[in-house]
Amino acid sequence: MKVAPPAPRRIALLAFPGIRAFDVSVITEVWGVDRTDRGVPAFDLRRVAAEPDPVAMRGGLTLAPDRTLDWLGSADLIVVPGLDDHVTPAPRPVLDALRTAHTQGTPIASLCGGAFTLAQAGLLDGRRAITHWNLTDLLREHHPEVTVVPDALFLHDGNIWTAAGTAAGIDLCLHLVRLAHGAEAAATIARSMVTAPFRTGTQAQFIERPTPRADRDDDALAAVRAFALAHLDAPHTVASLAARAGMSARSFARHFQATTGTTPLHWLITQRLAAAQKLLERTDHPLPEVARRAGFGSEVTMRQHFASRLATSPRDYRAAFRHPAGSSPIAR
Repeated sequence: MKVAPPAPRRIALLAFPGIRAFDVSVITEVWGVDRTDRGVPAFDLRRVAAEPDPVAMRGGLTLAPDRTLDWLGSADLIVVPGLDDHVTPAPRPVLDALRTAHTQGTPIASLCGGAFTLAQAGLLDGRRAITHWNLTDLLREHHPEVTVVPDALFLHDGNIWTAAGTAAGIDLCLHLVRLAHGAEAAATIARSMVTAPFRTGTQAQFIERPTPRADRDDDALAAVRAFALAHLDAPHTVASLAARAGMSARSFARHFQATTGTTPLHWLITQRLAAAQKLLERTDHPLPEVARRAGFGSEVTMRQHFASRLATSPRDYRAAFRHPAGSSPIAR
């Protein structure tokens, strides 16, 4: 008997006047393109608005809704784009619908200034949230009940997700795909978008140094990162990597953080986690062998990093993502 494929995950793009066209494009590119021929699950992306009339955006653009707010009750995930006007409240029906969806346990994510919409609905009261670094003071001023985190790319508190500005919205959308469907699905989407599946570091790298220095030190660091990626199973220390770059450990660590926005150790753990996720998804290697190949040395160490970074265990991760998971919930 032929088995029917799993139902597409239902994603709601919440639309109302003033939303940013860039964020709408990001949401549409991640969830609105059929990539099932490359192994990515099917998604059912709907543009949801209070009324069926076209929604005005900046630059003379409009968005045609195909569902009204009632459809939010069927959504597996609601994504709120950023705004052009961060102070004027969103329409009351939109705020009411967000409160209802949150009460029902539906995960909700906002991109950039979309955090202001969630705050207006009261969904960020007593929660940690992030927005574009240039808007953090404004968010604190208008919503003092929100704990504004100044330098993350994205973060979550409960089943609420917020992202920093512009490109960080791509980071969050890909992360939500990765949580629900595994690292390979997110990587496939990222490759088609010609972007990284995930970025290390925080907003601080963009606040302080918008454009990294393109000098010989950066060239050396790029070569060292490439070497480390090709030899993740080898033991690496800041001193050994610095020696390969021809620098002192202190100078290497300083230049590395200036270039990538994170420390050498944090970067290395992130790469090893990504390698371990891929091995868990694609192979049947025993967990100790996965740990060895990813460079963790022992299963215990790998398990500790999975718990602290991914809030799961390697065994549970494999159980969820070794085979297509269909419509796994993100954070119910």
